[in-house]
Amino acid sequence: MSFPEGFLWGAATAAYQIEGAATEDGRGPSIWDTFSHTPGNVYRGDTGDIACDHYHRLEEDLDLMADLGIKAYRFSVAWPRIQPEGMGPANPKGLDFYRRLVAGLRERSIEPMLTLYHWDLPQTLQDRYGGWTSRETSERFAEYASLVYEALSGSVPYWITLNEPWVSAWMGYGLGRHAPGRKSTAEALAATHHLLLGHALALEAMRSSGGEGRRIGITLNLSPVRAASQHPADLEAARRVDGNANRLYLDPLFPGSYPEDLLDFYRERGIEPPPVREGDLDKISAPVDFLGVNYYMRHTVRASGGGAGPAAGTRFGYLGAETVLPEGAGTTAMGWPVEPGGLTELLVRIKEEYTEVPIFVTENGCAVHDYVDPEGEVNDRERISFLDSHLRAAHAAIERGVDLRGYMVWSLLDNFEWAEGYSKRFGIVYVDYGTQRRIPKDSASWYAEVIRRGGLEG
Repeated sequence: MSFPEGFLWGAATAAYQIEGAATEDGRGPSIWDTFSHTPGNVYRGDTGDIACDHYHRLEEDLDLMADLGIKAYRFSVAWPRIQPEGMGPANPKGLDFYRRLVAGLRERSIEPMLTLYHWDLPQTLQDRYGGWTSRETSERFAEYASLVYEALSGSVPYWITLNEPWVSAWMGYGLGRHAPGRKSTAEALAATHHLLLGHALALEAMRSSGGEGRRIGITLNLSPVRAASQHPADLEAARRVDGNANRLYLDPLFPGSYPEDLLDFYRERGIEPPPVREGDLDKISAPVDFLGVNYYMRHTVRASGGGAGPAAGTRFGYLGAETVLPEGAGTTAMGWPVEPGGLTELLVRIKEEYTEVPIFVTENGCAVHDYVDPEGEVNDRERISFLDSHLRAAHAAIERGVDLRGYMVWSLLDNFEWAEGYSKRFGIVYVDYGTQRRIPKDSASWYAEVIRRGGLEG
């Protein structure tokens, strides 16, 4: 089961989750520093102060990638490491770290894929402007993007503006489970628009700077949605969830509009739609060079409080909906259902309904209850099964005409898993946080063989 020639096999990480060195070399505080240091926000009070200490172990981690044969590495730049207060000139020491990172990748024939924003907003912008609820932050983001692009565009071929704007907006401003911990549907809607506007302004600024051959895109976390039953209430709940989780981001980026049915739902509840100005949607729908897709699960949805069986999550309570576990589906250590067919469904839908631009799966993986056995090994057969089945699903999408160019496993390393702290492990490499020892898991060996072979067996 071979993948196309030139397919980018890679792994992904994020700055706050692995770097550590939270106060070194001029780095300012981010909303995640503040959030994680606030009691009750993160499991057992864990923080990203040290994380995987990647900042000090860069060469070791680069060698680890080379040993695995990884062809591409998706990483994020910490905005407060470049602009400690989210504005002003670039911090030279911050840029130097990423120059070393990119140079090290190039020396090892690994393609850099740079994400400009993976949730670590400078705290000053949250304090001064209300973070992503303000247009001011969108403008500051474009200035930051220009600084990084000017410094690194000569050696980085792939640029991602934002990672998962749904999570930034709804988990951070709507549900309060992520930084900055706000709980307001109106703020989440405002943050949605200003995140997308920030993407648009950054795209415009980077393209105006030139950089022949540089490809710029955005990464969305997307999930197919199905109703738990054919009951009208469940069907309507599923449509609302699809509107909020998928169409609220795909529609403005491609057709250039927000889904009216979803905005009407909010208006009926006295919640104003995003503060769109004339020309905003034209900018947001400017063509991208590729789309990044993060896929973890399909959502099976019922109307809140209805039907049989326990709810699997309440992240869509503001929509009068809740997710349930489909019968017979396995789950990950996060409690998420394992449904690889959802990836095929999602990729084909994007092609048929939205765009035929190249797609990268920029995150896919699972949390497993990993441990080091007495022989010093980590047998994570559940992760191997998960990755194998999802790569087969990706291959099925390619066979149906999807222009899929690469796959980034989440994650290279076990890391700080946001509100879950260090309790959940997604890496193909085990990290003993006390000693910072790296131990490649069985899944790392399996993935290295997939890369070497350029595909799957059978």
